[in-house]
Amino acid sequence: MVEGSGWRVIGPKPGIADWARAALQPARTALAQTDQPLRCGGTWAVGLDLLDNDAAGTVAGCDLPWAALGLAPQPLHKAQVSVIYPGYPQPWPGESAAAFRYRQTKDAAHLDGLLPIGPAKRRMIKEPHAWILGLALTDCAAAPLVVWDGSHKVMQSALHRALAGHAPQDWGNVDITDAYQAARAQVFATCQRVEVPIVRGQATLLHRAVLHGVAPWPTTPAAPQTAPQTARIIAYFRPMLASVQDWLLQE
Repeated sequence: MVEGSGWRVIGPKPGIADWARAALQPARTALAQTDQPLRCGGTWAVGLDLLDNDAAGTVAGCDLPWAALGLAPQPLHKAQVSVIYPGYPQPWPGESAAAFRYRQTKDAAHLDGLLPIGPAKRRMIKEPHAWILGLALTDCAAAPLVVWDGSHKVMQSALHRALAGHAPQDWGNVDITDAYQAARAQVFATCQRVEVPIVRGQATLLHRAVLHGVAPWPTTPAAPQTAPQTARIIAYFRPMLASVQDWLLQE
């Protein structure tokens, strides 16, 4: 599905561009109507489960171009509509000073599906995604996706070792925080950081265990949030696997 680096850019392809054009206005409408708060000082709309697509990925009468994407059709959730505005990131009350520095200097690098559980916010693998597909809805490529080449191999190996003493059916309930943080540090030290800007007609496909984040917006005067044409908008799909065991052991 993806080469040894654990990620690839698809396109530009006309079918992907057609879907992005069809999805853009529904995405903007959903963003205008949602009660989900903006984060990072008003510079990031998370947009979870916001796009009004169906389970096949069709939106506004336009089918998701599975063949152009090189993927086998499977049931999908409503896409995340992730919007980055000029000035990202800014401090905000929901984030510690250390977390803000990490966002500035390490792109808030993370793995999707490792959720903070309990008062101590210890990480557990609660959402075993099959892959991560992002389709650009605009031609703004600022604050791009950031990936670390080959990091999926480091992350999977480290987490497998951390879970080796537990029954596979219990893996989703095991605290993997320390192993995750140590593996992340190893990735920073050994894997190349790559910025991956995409525009409408292109998509990114990530292995689920690739460490990834978002680069800061280039330093310019912040534009008002009422100017969506200046925003970087990407629709993300993350279909689920049947188990954490599949998430960890499948290619």
